[in-house]
Amino acid sequence: MSAGKILVAQGGGPTAVINQSLAGVVLEARRFRNVDLVYGARHGVRGIVNEDFFDLTQETSHNLEAVANTPASALGSTRDKPDLKYCQEIFKVLQAHEIGYFFYIGGNDSSDTVRIVSEEAHKAGYPLRSIHIPKTIDNDLVGNDHTPGFPSAARFVAQAFAGANLDNAALPGVYVGVVMGRHAGFLTAASALGKKFPDDGPHLIYLPERTFVLDKFLADVKATYERYGRCVIAVSEGIHDESGTPIASQLAKDLERDAHGNVQLSGTGALADLLCEEIKSKLKIKRVRGDTFGYLQRSFIGCVSDVDQREAREVGEKAVQYAMWGSRDGSVTIKRTGFYSVDYELVPLDVVAGKTRVMEDDFITDSGTDVTDLFRLYLRPLLGSGMPDAFRLRQNAVPKVLGR
Repeated sequence: MSAGKILVAQGGGPTAVINQSLAGVVLEARRFRNVDLVYGARHGVRGIVNEDFFDLTQETSHNLEAVANTPASALGSTRDKPDLKYCQEIFKVLQAHEIGYFFYIGGNDSSDTVRIVSEEAHKAGYPLRSIHIPKTIDNDLVGNDHTPGFPSAARFVAQAFAGANLDNAALPGVYVGVVMGRHAGFLTAASALGKKFPDDGPHLIYLPERTFVLDKFLADVKATYERYGRCVIAVSEGIHDESGTPIASQLAKDLERDAHGNVQLSGTGALADLLCEEIKSKLKIKRVRGDTFGYLQRSFIGCVSDVDQREAREVGEKAVQYAMWGSRDGSVTIKRTGFYSVDYELVPLDVVAGKTRVMEDDFITDSGTDVTDLFRLYLRPLLGSGMPDAFRLRQNAVPKVLGR
């Protein structure tokens, strides 16, 4: 076996910075004399079982840097969730190609894939170093302060709601923006960072960490509308009732389901449409508008956090360093130190694999419809530099002449 052969793949939903991690792996690997070849698998684990590889050893450093600054998955991705049999096929291919190092950039399911492949290699006595590199806009990987991809998506959400708030203030009414997040509300909560003035929206934020009650929702909207003459609402696509059933699945019988049997929440627009219709019909408010951010927030070009870029590159670099200098498999994790700096740690794969982090209670207000200052302090440094700002005209009113 050639211990100097590397295989890297990308899995799950694309992000604005996942290619930084890819470039980090390839460029860092080239610094080690024992590395002979670096392969990239097209479309994640599916590309591995199909032996569909690119030779990234031949790629120029200049183009790698250009690709690193380009959103989405340059190698292509997959939603396949490998079981034991699937992972055994992955391992067969790694053996056949004499791969010595396996790097998989992805979220919860990807870390579980790395865990199973690692166990198969150990059972077979095959010298394979398997490292999981974190990625997800949902920010739901346990063991991490935050996850590459989330800060850039959060930056987009914060700016989008800042703009929606300005629009809503100019033409008052009710606005509902539905944001990605099946189980974790971090991304929806990022909408709060778009606020500048006390009466800015979002005025209400609904997260999957709290049970959604339609009557309470309507009461909240009514009270807010009466107070401000308008209402901006951020809603996570994963909001659910007390039984855990997604609100979106209660709306239509023909909702699409993904490969794992989950109701397809992103990009359908169903949840926004239902909530808007409920507001119109129950509260008799005429101007009600809704948007589903859908896939826009994942790989939006030109709205990338420089902090996110840097850290996504570094987790790729650290993965190679842990593989070359270490003696165990694992998942690279981000740890916050000081007011804002980070360090990296390699934790056992079973610490991260298949687990889901949700927002801490300290990040959510008692009302369940807003975030705390602790969350704002947590998120603000991640959004990076150059966040745009909004201003208002001063209300220097001219006295009426006709008195009307």
